[in-house]
Amino acid sequence: MRIAIYPGSFDPPTLGHLDLIQRAGKLVDKLIVAVLHNPNKTYTFSLEERVTFLGELVKDAPKVEVTHFNGLLVDYAAQMKAHFIVRGVRAFSDFEYEFQMALMNRKLSPQLETVFLMPKEEYSVVSSRMVREVGCMGGDISDLVPEVLRTRIAARLKQPL
Repeated sequence: MRIAIYPGSFDPPTLGHLDLIQRAGKLVDKLIVAVLHNPNKTYTFSLEERVTFLGELVKDAPKVEVTHFNGLLVDYAAQMKAHFIVRGVRAFSDFEYEFQMALMNRKLSPQLETVFLMPKEEYSVVSSRMVREVGCMGGDISDLVPEVLRTRIAARLKQPL
């Protein structure tokens, strides 16, 4: 069984994330969408909210499972018996960072492969950070986040800081 992990903070999940989940799901027998919890980072949405959001997005995708983890990704991948890490790359700046992470993961776990996927062109500028910035300033996030999550994400982002 080919098992892949698509890790990320997903704060919040975007249409770009959903695009990669759908496309990566076609390449493997099981895709684990793993929400990272880093206690040293401040998130806009709680771990539970991010897991719930993603669960709603993939509820009709039998090959996709949503979980969460902390610690080293390679350790979590071994625990889940994953063979691949899936990462999205939108621009060269993404690739440089992701390439470094892939090399470190390979050093820590040589049998674990990293697969880079490019999003559809219309999602190449969509990131969680951009969604947060646009949403916090009252901008329209309709073309950035999945419709089923839009109202909840917009409401949270418009709250005073």
